[in-house]
Amino acid sequence: MSGQVEAKLAALGITLPVAAAPVANYVPTVISGNQLWISGQVSVKDGVFLSGKLAGEADLDAGRAAARQCAINLMSQIKAALGELDRVTRVVKLVAFVNSAPDFTDQPKVVNGASDLFVEVFGDAGRHARSAVGVAALPFNVSVEIDAVIEFA
Repeated sequence: MSGQVEAKLAALGITLPVAAAPVANYVPTVISGNQLWISGQVSVKDGVFLSGKLAGEADLDAGRAAARQCAINLMSQIKAALGELDRVTRVVKLVAFVNSAPDFTDQPKVVNGASDLFVEVFGDAGRHARSAVGVAALPFNVSVEIDAVIEFA
């Protein structure tokens, strides 16, 4: 491991997985200027989907864990695209989709699972704008999917 960010991940007991390959006709990342745009990363860990509709098959804690895993998967894509997590100068924006029962309204609390990890790992550079949107369904019935815009040097 190299770099301060990866040392923080190691201290948290987090090992980044191999960045996921696309499952359809898109690319996982696009670099435009000094920004890295990352396609939606679903809540999957060790090949197992963290699934279920919030306020249905999944509770708030499971939703937060799913969002946290999305953040880890996003960091894998950052590392694959940039080679080094220390190149991140700002987490600009997260757009999060939460698989939600019709009466579930705690999407922001779910997405805090990702936001909190970005701040913990990147410090003030991890503070970001975001959207937390409830949706009727997500691929593979995952609980959360998040895409991101990252600024880098």
